[in-house]
Amino acid sequence: MLPLVLMFALAGDTIDAFGQKWKVREAGDWAFRDGELAMLVARPQEANPRYPMHYALLDSRDFDSFTLECDVKRDSGSLILVYNWRDGAHFNYAHLSVDSPEKQIVHNGIFHVYGSDRSRISKGVGAGGLPTADWTKVKMDYDAKSGRIVVEVGGQRLPSLDAVDVSLTSGKVGLGSFFETAQFRNFKITPR
Repeated sequence: MLPLVLMFALAGDTIDAFGQKWKVREAGDWAFRDGELAMLVARPQEANPRYPMHYALLDSRDFDSFTLECDVKRDSGSLILVYNWRDGAHFNYAHLSVDSPEKQIVHNGIFHVYGSDRSRISKGVGAGGLPTADWTKVKMDYDAKSGRIVVEVGGQRLPSLDAVDVSLTSGKVGLGSFFETAQFRNFKITPR
């Protein structure tokens, strides 16, 4: 049997959202209604090493430098924005959480997955990025040349959502959560 990481890279379902195709592991875990993409099922962590596996990947070209904008709504404590996805064990992501990174170091930050447990690549200081469960405007800017990623939440920059990584410079983008559910609307990605 193929390892779970390879299964996700090779197989899966496709859903339609925001006028585009998205690759997911299980189509029944997602719904797109009235302009909103909703994760319906929370999936517990299934893998060791530990990194997120429950997200929808935009099934289009790879992106290098881009701006991603959308409104997000956490159903519990957090959600993620995936970028530079090469395969299920090589990607980066922004983790947006109710928790400050000082309270929970694996929350509210920029993380790197490179064949092992996720590694924090941003500062572990600052407030939680999603203090309420209301719809919140998010803007992610990524520059492949410098490797810099900056995520603004509600129009504010947080030190925990600003990082540099030059090991992965392009890949797919995605929306999801580590092991909870979340909602997304008004998705737009602009290549630069």
